[in-house]
Amino acid sequence: MFDKLDDLLVRYQEIEQELLDPNVANDQNNYRKLMKEQAELAPIVEKYTEYKDTQSAIDESLAMLEEESDEEIRELAKEELNSCKQRMETIEGELKILLLPKDPNDDKNVIIEIRGGAGGDEAALFASELYRMYARYAERNHWKVEIMNLNENGIGGFKEVIFMISGKGAYSKLKYESGVHRVQRVPVTESGGRIHTSTATVAIMPEAEEVDVELDLNDCKFDVFRASGNGGQCVNTTDSAVRLTHIPTGIVISCQDEKSQLKNKDKALRILRSKLYELEMQKAHDAEAEERKSQVGTGDRSEKIRTYNFPQGRVTDHRIKLTVHQLEAVMDGELQEIIGNLIAADQAAKLSNLQEE
Repeated sequence: MFDKLDDLLVRYQEIEQELLDPNVANDQNNYRKLMKEQAELAPIVEKYTEYKDTQSAIDESLAMLEEESDEEIRELAKEELNSCKQRMETIEGELKILLLPKDPNDDKNVIIEIRGGAGGDEAALFASELYRMYARYAERNHWKVEIMNLNENGIGGFKEVIFMISGKGAYSKLKYESGVHRVQRVPVTESGGRIHTSTATVAIMPEAEEVDVELDLNDCKFDVFRASGNGGQCVNTTDSAVRLTHIPTGIVISCQDEKSQLKNKDKALRILRSKLYELEMQKAHDAEAEERKSQVGTGDRSEKIRTYNFPQGRVTDHRIKLTVHQLEAVMDGELQEIIGNLIAADQAAKLSNLQEE
């Protein structure tokens, strides 16, 4: 590990020197690339510098214990030594996490697809509440939310909603949300007061750039139709809605949220790229899963991952066996505790896999 850290420190110093070169500053593409690499290395270099400083403090305390005969000074040196050793253990753990292979999609925006599952109108209502939960979480992180397609059921529920969350690190936080979300409560549509169980599926996809996916437009069939549902006069009176069919995979995407046919077409293509990219990621995920089992799934949307129990006011994430009794806050977008625990569990699983190898 320390050989790798030394190499990264040398590379960081090289980048610092390169950025001072006027010729590098004139090449904007290269300059941006170096700035990005520097930003990625900075937390590792800072932590490694802290490690070396702590090691120096340990050496100084040991030297003082050997040289000093004054008991008061020796006691101070012992306290400093114990404190530094404890800090060293913490820093080593943090360095191991910083050196874990980085998910190349972590800094990407995300496209989220939520569909009502089992439970009819109640499932659609729950899907709309999940949308609001993620929108509020995005707001708390100062991220932007853009609805790409919406299919309502007439009583405020969403049969399907596809939306993008744009912001630094959005995928790194939200990638663990893919799967089946289950709600247990008395529906507003239930007159007998019985508790029902309904579900909604959530798919989290990193936004795919054109360079990430080879997309042949000859494989795409576009149909236009008149938008339905809520919207302005233009939305409902012109053929602005677009249905995109990707012939090789059979993926069908409808977009009608924009008044412009071109904008709807562009949104449909962005969703398609991300869906195709997700398919490739799923293949890689499945291949890896055959060799090892990860504690925290990030790729299987059929996996039941979480239950929202309204009568008991609790939310349980089944993958890490975490229960929080703050359902109202969670539904209002306070997901930090759940997501933080999921990230920690994923990092622990990866560290365990590295040690086994």
